[in-house]
Amino acid sequence: MEIRDAHPDAETLRLLATAPITGFGLHPLGSNHVFVVKLDPGAGTEPIYGIYKPRAGERPLRDFPRGTLYRRECAAYELSVALGWPDIPPTVVREGPHGIGSVQLFIEADPAANFFTMRESSLPTFEPVAAFDLLANNADRKGGACLRDEHGKVWAIDQGLTFNPYAIQRTVMWEFCGARITERLTDDLRRIRPELSPRADLGCRLEELLVEGELEATRERLERILADPVFPVLDPNFNVPWPLV
Repeated sequence: MEIRDAHPDAETLRLLATAPITGFGLHPLGSNHVFVVKLDPGAGTEPIYGIYKPRAGERPLRDFPRGTLYRRECAAYELSVALGWPDIPPTVVREGPHGIGSVQLFIEADPAANFFTMRESSLPTFEPVAAFDLLANNADRKGGACLRDEHGKVWAIDQGLTFNPYAIQRTVMWEFCGARITERLTDDLRRIRPELSPRADLGCRLEELLVEGELEATRERLERILADPVFPVLDPNFNVPWPLV
């Protein structure tokens, strides 16, 4: 993965992409194989920790091409950086102990906090997550896929089931159904419209990470959102992830 110096997370991305993995352990949660890894660059630099999701640990899914989830994690991060929201931890594609996969910066988070415990006091904080999920067609936004770190910042994680035009959106963020997307977010969506061209830097990166046709489908979703910037009213029989947390 090429890392540009101007990238806002350039140094963290370099560590995630190049630092030796000196320790790892299986994460107890997750439907696929997920590992917590220690990345130690040495030379007096403090080690960091990451979440490693190898392609070899992905279970087959009916509505997603096999062996593509790790790349979707990285594509979601790249799109979030272009938009400026939501906050997704820096993510790279690299080789690891079990082969190629995604490595995402580990976030020290409050284990008791999730969307359901935070929504009453912080619901507006989640609108960028809901808008991103609409654009990326997230098929798995569980309540536990939102973390709160020690500074109170909310992070969105687990973006592996995104961008597939044939999957249905699944989310627990039903509070936004039928609501108008705020102007600040639609301004950002309008701004990135040219960046999603396959000839633009972002479009090229996404096209490398996604399956053929998925970048075009993302552009089509963007146009639909801009034409009618309202969160859709979803179907409780189909548009709900399981488990909810």
